Amino acid sequence: MTADGLPPLRAVIERHGLFAKKALGQNFLLDLNLTGRIARQAGRLDGVRVIEVGPGPGGLTRALLAEGAAHVVAIERDERCIAALEEIATHYPGRLEIVAGDALKTDFAALATGAERVKIVANLPYNIGTELLVRWLTPESWPPFYESMTLMFQREVAERIVARPGSSQYGRLGVLAGWRCEARIAFDVPPQAFTPPPKVTSSVVNIMPRRQPFPASVEVLSRVTEAAFGQRRKMLRQSLKALGGEALLEKAGIEGTRRAETLSVAEFVALANAYAGESGQPPKEAPIAASPPEAAPRNRTAPAGGRGAGARR
Repeated sequence: MTADGLPPLRAVIERHGLFAKKALGQNFLLDLNLTGRIARQAGRLDGVRVIEVGPGPGGLTRALLAEGAAHVVAIERDERCIAALEEIATHYPGRLEIVAGDALKTDFAALATGAERVKIVANLPYNIGTELLVRWLTPESWPPFYESMTLMFQREVAERIVARPGSSQYGRLGVLAGWRCEARIAFDVPPQAFTPPPKVTSSVVNIMPRRQPFPASVEVLSRVTEAAFGQRRKMLRQSLKALGGEALLEKAGIEGTRRAETLSVAEFVALANAYAGESGQPPKEAPIAASPPEAAPRNRTAPAGGRGAGARR
């Protein structure tokens, strides 16, 4: 038995026949010291409902419960893992809810309903991690249902999330993340920590929503960043030609000879708001704020916000 009174994860995997499925991108994280570190990175969990995607045999699930999470909602696509998770639920009566289904078809806001505080903590599947993150970053209403996200990605994706203007990693994902959140890489996880080991290093990223991000339409900002970075080697007057080109850039006060990776988040918001005015789609929020966005406090009370969840854990 381990410190939490449950069998070692390797024994659980063997007993339930949970060999990793390549089709699901599965790489199991078996080091309970490491899963404990990930859980602690999310901050104090007492009184918190934690949403976890892709728990697999439950290594991180166990760590979240051991660290005091009031309630964990674990979304798992791989039906083979359900029995192992049910054993954890029995060990922690009333504290683990297992949702058997597809994360990309899940209403996460509904899972948060009734909870005063919600955090998302997950070793996200490589194959759906970025798509889930973008969904969590771009709901129409803000602040979101969660007060923080502690997520594992492959290192390359993590670097794109935290990238700043001027870096080679800076792109659409960095703009969307920087627009509404503050993100930082907490620590790296080497391939040998997983079974089977992936070919890349992974990174745990901590993401905190801003209380007052620069106001802009989610739809329009997404369209502008997609166009700008879709031809990132070209000057903006060319990459944004379909959206107005020079006229749009002039309205936003941005030189047409610049390239997408040189623009700050605030400048992309200015572009989005200028385009919204030209296209008859006004921003869904107030005009752009004059001061930088402010990060939301960690203990803010959070209001109640798809392929499968089964993959790397």
